[in-house]
Amino acid sequence: MSDTPQRLPAPTILVGVDLGLPHFDAELEELGLLAQTAGLDPVARVVCKRKAPDAALFIGKGKADEIKALAESTGATEILFDQSLSPAQQRNLERHLDMPVNDRTLLILEIFGQRARSHEGKLQVELARLQYVSTRLVRRWSHLERQTGGAGVRGGPGEKQIELDRRMIGEAIKRTRERLEKVKKQRNTQRRQRERRGAFNISLVGYTNAGKSTLFNALVKARAYTADQLFATLDTTTRQLYLAPSEGSADAVGRSVSLSDTVGFIRDLPHGLIDAFRATLEEAADADLLLHVVDAANPNHPEQIAEVQRVLHEIGAADVPQVLVFNKTDALDAAHRPLQDRDVFDLEGIPVPRLFVSGRTSAGLPALRRQLADELSQRNGRGLSLRDNPELHDTPA
Repeated sequence: MSDTPQRLPAPTILVGVDLGLPHFDAELEELGLLAQTAGLDPVARVVCKRKAPDAALFIGKGKADEIKALAESTGATEILFDQSLSPAQQRNLERHLDMPVNDRTLLILEIFGQRARSHEGKLQVELARLQYVSTRLVRRWSHLERQTGGAGVRGGPGEKQIELDRRMIGEAIKRTRERLEKVKKQRNTQRRQRERRGAFNISLVGYTNAGKSTLFNALVKARAYTADQLFATLDTTTRQLYLAPSEGSADAVGRSVSLSDTVGFIRDLPHGLIDAFRATLEEAADADLLLHVVDAANPNHPEQIAEVQRVLHEIGAADVPQVLVFNKTDALDAAHRPLQDRDVFDLEGIPVPRLFVSGRTSAGLPALRRQLADELSQRNGRGLSLRDNPELHDTPA
């Protein structure tokens, strides 16, 4: 047994502010899962309503005093907000509460930093982290408060150190972007090689923890890391998937296609991460078909579908044809399980095939394979890319 002491999760108070926006998570359930994923221990939740954020403290002085008292009674050592805080609000809250205050953006960055494994993934996380830190140079950097002294110093304590840090971070951002650009060129080269081979590319997309990696493993017999937690995997993994010829196809033999497992999406994904992960997400934008994986057992799955669609629009993948895959049917109670393994779903006014599967038990996977074989056969038979003809998606219930 190791004598090394185990670091206990930091007791944390979760704070959510209802500003009247749609899909407010009143139970702070998702924030709690994110906190646990990052190694924090939520000990209390505070929810309040405001017409607009307080300019100084986001929640106002009265609610800040209430949170401070709650922290003293629960032993909390950190405060975590479900919304993004401005640098000034974060700094003012820390001074008022006398403890670290973080927001959803930093929390997601921390999780991504813990989970990134590939060289590209680490570069992407580093870029997003640098962009976030660059706006918060005055927070928690105690050396910035020291008077540098000397003749000609103007503007008060720490001005020269702040400028130096800004310059250093700016240079680090530039270097990281250049390194990511090289990775992007390598990806483009690999993509052109697949295109020359006439490869049919399928990307798994969906809300985080929808079971994409479990489904990926079940389809291609891979061993991608899976866990019942948010952002279990971050790095794109691509494998070959063999599809038997579809019924009525002129092909006597089947064909292999490329299947890629991509990073999951989440509500309020920081824009810095979308920008930083654009090279990875381009796997989805350049795909011939998207398998949009949905957690059928999650009661909030309609909102999660809408959030994935929003991100797909943002990365230029909105026009890529989709097949909706309602996963985790084994987690549904008997009364809510589908009576058939396939029907049609109205996705932003476009009818798309929907299949009900379980990546864990492999239920419904034969029907999913047949659907993919049909999509491939339709493209080959008509000489069209699926993205050029959305009508190829119409599938009878």
